[in-house]
Amino acid sequence: MGRTGRARCVALAYSACVTPSALPDGEPAPDDGALPASALAEVGTRGLSAYVHVPFCATRCGYCDFNTYTAAELGSAPGASREAYLEAVAREVALARGVLGDPPPFATVFFGGGTPTLLEPAEQGGILARLREDFRLDPDAEVTTEANPDSVTPASLAALVEAGFTRISFGMQSSAPHVLRMLERTHTPGRALDAVRWAREAGFSSVSLDLIYGTPTESLDDWRATVEDALTADPDHVSAYSLIVEDGTRFAARVRRGEVPLPDEDDLADKYEVADSLLRQAGLEWYEVSNWARPGHACRHNLAYWRGDDWWGFGPGAHSHVGGVRFWNVKHPRTYAGRLADGLSPAAGRERLTAEDRRIERVLLELRLREGVPIEVLTESERARLPELVARGFLQEDGDRVSVSDPGRLLADAAVRELLD
Repeated sequence: MGRTGRARCVALAYSACVTPSALPDGEPAPDDGALPASALAEVGTRGLSAYVHVPFCATRCGYCDFNTYTAAELGSAPGASREAYLEAVAREVALARGVLGDPPPFATVFFGGGTPTLLEPAEQGGILARLREDFRLDPDAEVTTEANPDSVTPASLAALVEAGFTRISFGMQSSAPHVLRMLERTHTPGRALDAVRWAREAGFSSVSLDLIYGTPTESLDDWRATVEDALTADPDHVSAYSLIVEDGTRFAARVRRGEVPLPDEDDLADKYEVADSLLRQAGLEWYEVSNWARPGHACRHNLAYWRGDDWWGFGPGAHSHVGGVRFWNVKHPRTYAGRLADGLSPAAGRERLTAEDRRIERVLLELRLREGVPIEVLTESERARLPELVARGFLQEDGDRVSVSDPGRLLADAAVRELLD
């Protein structure tokens, strides 16, 4: 496979962890939110996490395909307010507790969006308190919030720590002004670095930066400078994703009209290698294809996804997985709040995964991790294909496990496709 093909695999791998705004097809979910007995029987056999989707944004970035809404888009209709959202999430927490019976405490909690920090710290803290009251949290639970750099202050960050948040992830994206403009980001280049410093002073135990590469007009030198600037803040964790042009976004429309070019795939591969080199030199090691961390700072919440743990997603459009059943909520905040106010589950649909579905997903996701997947998970015919993929540099074997090699990360998706039956 040529270099262009390798770059395409990187781009596809990054998109695999992103939930777009469109909901999947599936069977209808019951109005009471009940789960099959087979799924409930597995509760407690693996870790349990909570995801809280906060759908509010100050502005909509042109590349964003997430289930988010600005104040202008929501308007003043009943049920679409921040207050209605908070009441609805509290109702869904109570519903989830009733469905799951006597679940284990949450090992991780993650507030994503949208921009969770558009809520007041007391409002985020109120949701966290409700989760702690109804479900309990592990004593060492990882509690993360995402944040735009311009949505926090030293005071708000201190209040989040006081409320129980332990980890924060800032959407830095780039330090090049023209790239931030192309992405329609509202913060200035240095604001993310200030936010990291404020978060450390506030007492967060782990601070992460999210970066995006492959934006039109971004040169290789621009990207190298972005990574170097990010490292001056001494982050504990860095995620680096290639720009994915999603159908239906303003960015996709601009590409279609010929106003901006699609990201060049060779350029994406070069930029991935630059990021990997600089981050590793700074002491951050890759633990998943698009994530690097200092020892002890890998994101435990995302690892729960990749390792197939259970999680309940609260909020409009949020996705959940319990015991081989995947389900997802209605998208619009007003519909979400209305269903819960009527005593109904907000779930729009669900799918039941077969044993083979779950096995394939395990290989797909765990091969993205540095630790890889146990060879025993593979079928006999898949094991027979391993030697060739190892010889070609895609994969490597280490005892009873198989993983992508360091250079094979650029080939991760292609390797999985060739490996699986």
